[in-house]
Amino acid sequence: MDSTAGELGLRLYDLVRTVRLLKQRRADERQAVAPGLLGLLMQIDQSSSGCQARELARRTRLDPSTVSRSVAALVADGLVERRPDPADKRASLLVITPAGRAALAESFGWYGGVLDRALADWTPDEVNALSGALDRFARDIEVALGNHDNLEAAP
Repeated sequence: MDSTAGELGLRLYDLVRTVRLLKQRRADERQAVAPGLLGLLMQIDQSSSGCQARELARRTRLDPSTVSRSVAALVADGLVERRPDPADKRASLLVITPAGRAALAESFGWYGGVLDRALADWTPDEVNALSGALDRFARDIEVALGNHDNLEAAP
């Protein structure tokens, strides 16, 4: 590994550590949505008419059993409900509840406040450059991994 890639590896380690710190602080301060469930709740919210669990697993690239357990927790917390799928009577649609939307709004507010404080001295161009670079990096990593259907199971 050349020195540039090595330095990037160290920065990625720092980023992962920072994300863990954010999640831990969030869990310590607010319990509306468990940190590991926020991403799934966001995905369900993006489906205006609801989505099936298998579609959610495909979109998030998580193992179906992981999605099943997570959805069960979201349902138990009253953040998501299951409704009959009119197109497939054997399946259920997952739909965010008003409590789920409120929890998302509160979570976005909390994370937004942290980002506002962290980026207070950044110019809009710097923020846009970081956002664009992170987007490209995430896509390029996916390509480098061979577009694994299930990133959770990737080695």
